[in-house]
Amino acid sequence: MRGRFDVWAPYPARVRLSVGDEVVEMTRGADDWWTPAGQVPDPEVDYGYLLDESEKVLPDPRSRRQPDGVHERSRTFDPSEFEWTDHRWTGRQLAGSVLYELHLGTFTPDGTLDAAIDKLDHLAAIGVDLVELLPVNAFNGTHNWGYDGVLWSAVHEQYGGPAAYQRFVDAAHAAGLGVVQDVVYNHLGPSGNYLPLFGPYLKTEGQNTWGSLVNLDGEGSAEVRRYILDSALTWLRDFHVDGLRLDAVHALSDESDVHLLEELGIEVGALSAHLRRPLTLIAESDLNDALMVLPREVGGLGLDAQWSDDFHHALHVALTGETSGYYADFEPLSALAKVCERGFFHDGTFSSFRGRDHGSPVPTATMPTWRLVVCNQNHDQVGNRAAGDRLTERLDEDQLLCAALLTLAGPFTPMLFQGEEWAATAPFQFFTSHPEPELGAATAEGRIKEFAQMGWDPELVPDPQDEETFLRSRLDWSEIEHDPHARVLAAYQRLAELRRSLPQLTDPSFGSVSCTADEGRRVFTMRRGDLLVAVNFGDEAAQLLVEGDHDLLFRTPAGPSLSDGRLDLPPHAGVLLGPAVGPRAGTGGQRPKLSP
Repeated sequence: MRGRFDVWAPYPARVRLSVGDEVVEMTRGADDWWTPAGQVPDPEVDYGYLLDESEKVLPDPRSRRQPDGVHERSRTFDPSEFEWTDHRWTGRQLAGSVLYELHLGTFTPDGTLDAAIDKLDHLAAIGVDLVELLPVNAFNGTHNWGYDGVLWSAVHEQYGGPAAYQRFVDAAHAAGLGVVQDVVYNHLGPSGNYLPLFGPYLKTEGQNTWGSLVNLDGEGSAEVRRYILDSALTWLRDFHVDGLRLDAVHALSDESDVHLLEELGIEVGALSAHLRRPLTLIAESDLNDALMVLPREVGGLGLDAQWSDDFHHALHVALTGETSGYYADFEPLSALAKVCERGFFHDGTFSSFRGRDHGSPVPTATMPTWRLVVCNQNHDQVGNRAAGDRLTERLDEDQLLCAALLTLAGPFTPMLFQGEEWAATAPFQFFTSHPEPELGAATAEGRIKEFAQMGWDPELVPDPQDEETFLRSRLDWSEIEHDPHARVLAAYQRLAELRRSLPQLTDPSFGSVSCTADEGRRVFTMRRGDLLVAVNFGDEAAQLLVEGDHDLLFRTPAGPSLSDGRLDLPPHAGVLLGPAVGPRAGTGGQRPKLSP
């Protein structure tokens, strides 16, 4: 068993431990792990490492806490000292659940884990089962999306540090909510990354979108992989987290016989068996390849689920009419029908954005629909727009609730984005707080240049280094007290109630889903067993003929109406129909017929 000050460092010829006011020499083992040669203190203490003859004290690569930032010494943290109250917590399986993605710094005015605890009852009231936190590991500066982090096992101090994280998870479990933590193992941020001074954490050749590749299959990669696996297990074991969202797994370059993701799935499965509660691994993957989530027994990697951006793209185009960039292929309304019935739109088809065929078919006969996580908004799809504008900026109330209806009543695992449930007006813009002037300037200039090349006026692109960009992105919780926000929130609560009471809405079979798309009138229908979802994306009223007796279970404010088998859909309106209960009950399970 490793001591709490042991460190893997094959590169330096000498390592010293700076602990408290002392400097202790360390001894190298045959495996390049260094161990203190002298006495070390037992209580909580600040510490770091001196490599070779440098007098710069570096933080611990496996740090749990960085009270003074990523460039300073680490502080010991014993997770076993927390008195958990979740002893009866049995977890939350992903199947049938609703996810809610939030960024701690902008979710509440205080931007802390303790402040977020006060909002957990709100999330439970809208049917959320699992709270997904954007990355919380340490980064340089005060505010950031979190994807520029380093020290993958340390909780950012401005959020409250590791003790506050434990309090948050414990409180979430008390509220009946699981916690999913977004983790980034495909790259390291530009500030505070001292890992390459210790050992071969990064490859000397090859890049992904964000920088050097992590060394998963080269010399010394066994310890690098162990570093990642131990970090993942730390969140699940020591912080009682219920799942991990794995950022951009397509950027993990690994030619090993057993891919890192498969190895992670094996170890997490073993931990889940020991803890006797479900532990979920969700991949963000751009590959459109179901092998990511197929069981290892049939050649898959064995993860539990993956994001499906195709659903977002198809729905976004249907609602907004935007067809630039990667939205171009999703212009036909039939794209949304294909996604709902078959999981991916690009399943081996030509992608005009990529200039090549993309994806592979989903085995719909055997794979459950819940393995695909979908949304109508998320941090990427909002924050990576030039102005970070939400759907609220472009859509009316009916359209926003049509988006909610298709997301929550659709066949996949739905994920909501913070504030979506009340049509929040705060944007979610790209913000950073790099203390280094040169890095801050380069980030701002790069952002402006990127969108200028796409035709945006540079004056309209917020400066990510400007603190106002961050402050603008904070949610205004007072909005939920007033219409239209209160009406939208009530509609989300109604959809949550229906999702939990109607088994058809959580049926995991692709065979239970059938869709139609009227391109001319822009009318879309989706069957979920004997339930019918109908949405008029067009600007003209439309009528549908529905055989059998049905009840209106949900409708958007424009006032869809049903009379004598005729469903009148105003522009932008949506409705959920169920078979009539009582004397009028008839052949409600028959397919709808569109009127000519």
